[in-house]
Order: sequence, then C-alpha cells, then structure tokens
Amino acid sequence: MEKKIAVIGGTGIDVEGEAVSIDTPYGRVEPKATKLGGEEVLFIPRHGEDHLPPHRVNYRALLWAAKKWGAVRVVSTNTVGTMSWHTVGSFVVPDDFVEFTKSRPQTFFEEVAVHVDLTSPYCPETRRALIEGAKVAGAEVHQGVYVCTEGPHLESPAQIKMLRRFGDVVGMTGYPEVALARELELCYASICIVTNPAAGMRKDAMAATEIVDQMAKSVDILLEIIKAAISRMAEERRCRCSSALAEAKL
Repeated sequence: MEKKIAVIGGTGIDVEGEAVSIDTPYGRVEPKATKLGGEEVLFIPRHGEDHLPPHRVNYRALLWAAKKWGAVRVVSTNTVGTMSWHTVGSFVVPDDFVEFTKSRPQTFFEEVAVHVDLTSPYCPETRRALIEGAKVAGAEVHQGVYVCTEGPHLESPAQIKMLRRFGDVVGMTGYPEVALARELELCYASICIVTNPAAGMRKDAMAATEIVDQMAKSVDILLEIIKAAISRMAEERRCRCSSALAEAKL
C-alpha cells in the first residue's frame, strides 16, 4: 500500500517542489509535489499566491485535490493565538474543535443529507504521529481544543473572554477543513503554531505582522516535526476515518 500524504501549508510555510495543477469541481489547485520525511508529499498552500483571507479560502478544492492526487493522510499547519498558558513558539495538536464561522461552504454533499461522525474529529493515528514528531524535534507540544473564528479581523478582548470557555487556542483556518476531510474519508490532523497571545491576554495591541515574524522563527522546526511525523505514519490505516461515510448517509 502506497503512503501518500498531503500537507496543507498555512501562513509562513513553503517548500521546494515540482509545480503541479489539479482540476477539481470547485476550481483549480496549484500545489507542489515534493518529498518530506522520505515520503512523496503534495504540498498545498492554503492561501495561494495572493494570500486569500481565511473566509475566502477554497477549502473544498484543497481537500478534493489532495484526494484526487491520491493522498490518504492530510497534515494541516495553522497559526493560532493562545487563550491559555501556551508559550509563544510552542505547538498544539488539537483533539477537538469549536467553530464560529458564518459564510463558508461546509460540505461536499449539498443535495443529500450526509452526517459524518465527529466524535474524534482529528485522526488519532495522524495526531499521534505529529505529537511524536514534535517530541523527536525537541519542540514544546500540547493538546487542546481549537476554536475557529470567521475573521478576517483579529478577535476582540470580549470575544476572547467568551471563547476561552470553549477552547484553548484560536485561529481562522481550521474549519471546515477538518469536517471536509472526514467527508472524503481522509485521515486529517493539525499542527498549530502559537504565534501570539490572544486579544486581552496581553496589555498592548497586536500587529498581524507578528504572526509572520513568529512563523519565520518557527518554520524550520515545524518542517522537522512534519518530517518526523510522516516517517512514523503507517501505510495501513487502522482508524475509522477510511469508513466515515459507511453509516453517514440517511
């Protein structure tokens, strides 16, 4: 069985590779074919060349392209603000999510009711590999709940005060990727880079450029984590992700 993996790269991460073009029902995706951790990988830049804002990212096209290329596992990188005690520059592998998005297409199934189970929304096998990869790379790694907001503006202190009741880190790109991947029966997990304390968790205002600056410091170790994680992913999938649609259609 071939182990083919897609990496969806967020803000501040890029790799060298061969440019490819993949047509999907939702538009064309232009990722790169490369190798990471000794394995063939499709690297998909989430925001594209023009760095689309989170609410305009074509999430369905990205996941469809990964599936069409032959990927069975997807690793997503996301920048987040901490609503807890995480150190800036540390990493979080989410084990659950809450979303407060408003305008994003959330499913591939627009004409029929399909309700995929999200009891374990992130693939346990892929999560385990990322956590082990982070430890091998010597990175500070945590687990927790990812809260996805619509953006593109950063959250207010009052919003963060509310959102802290729901989760540990906050970002704008983790949903609907996680649900769409499950609908395609892909094994999906995220590695989040803590780039800043969330609003109200610090005294001064925040510039969005801080996210890019922190990613520049974290990108090398992030790639080491991904490489180490990929090398630990088994070819055979023993999780339930590959049969997510078996009992999801009414």
